[in-house]
Amino acid sequence: MDLRVLQYFLAVAREASFSRAAAVIHISQPTLSRQIAELEEELGKKLFVRGTRTLTLTAEGQLLEKRARELLMLAEKTEAEVRAGNDDVSGDIYIGAGETYGVHTITQAFRKLQEEYPDVYLHISSGDRRDLSWQLDNGLIDLALVFGSVDHARYECITLPHQDRMGIYMRKEDPLASKKQIIPEEDLLDRPLIINRESGDELIPGVSMHLFRIVGTYNLLYNASLMAEDGLGYVAGLEYIIHTEGTDLVFVPFEPEDRRSMYLIWKKYQILPRHIALFLEEIRKMV
Repeated sequence: MDLRVLQYFLAVAREASFSRAAAVIHISQPTLSRQIAELEEELGKKLFVRGTRTLTLTAEGQLLEKRARELLMLAEKTEAEVRAGNDDVSGDIYIGAGETYGVHTITQAFRKLQEEYPDVYLHISSGDRRDLSWQLDNGLIDLALVFGSVDHARYECITLPHQDRMGIYMRKEDPLASKKQIIPEEDLLDRPLIINRESGDELIPGVSMHLFRIVGTYNLLYNASLMAEDGLGYVAGLEYIIHTEGTDLVFVPFEPEDRRSMYLIWKKYQILPRHIALFLEEIRKMV
């Protein structure tokens, strides 16, 4: 599959028109139409539903759109790394991170690195562990900030000093909001609970998820906090991710206290570009 043709495909998907896409990428409309037709023939699938005035993506076209963006990003990243070479301390660092106050460790280390090497740039994207692991394994990010255990056969890691406390976000007028701690197996039975989609079998260590009435899941906490604000349920999540001051929500930690360690991980058996190796050195100094 030609990367140039993928760029053409994305232009058509974005503009929903062959004529507008051809004008944007500065080729003739017949040439663009022929390239897309050849791509459809190569894949054996129709990528667009051609209406009278606009184009819409088929299911296969939607999948290709997502993968094409990832492939082009990876190609650009690879080209930049090769061009930089080993002696030039410059380049981009792509980090995927779960929502956590511990991102401050990353940003503080990067600030020190950039003071000495101003041509290094940081890009942070948010996601849960499932998303970040896939992106890391496929080369779309260089590093990932994750919670929980680490597969040491696949990843190198640095354990960060910050730990986040687990608890419940709920409305201020809720009867449980006045408690200093939430005891899950006493306070949350028969109450609607909203959890992270990767919570596993236990709400906190030793407390089975099967005890609770789970009414929803989330992957990023902000949207879940809106569910809590609208009274859809009690949201289990990490402290400080949602700033409750000035909102209708409060955070109450679990009892017994449940603190989650976090790890900065990257793929094993790879030669890191110099700017990323120097960044990891700054992280190690901080921890």
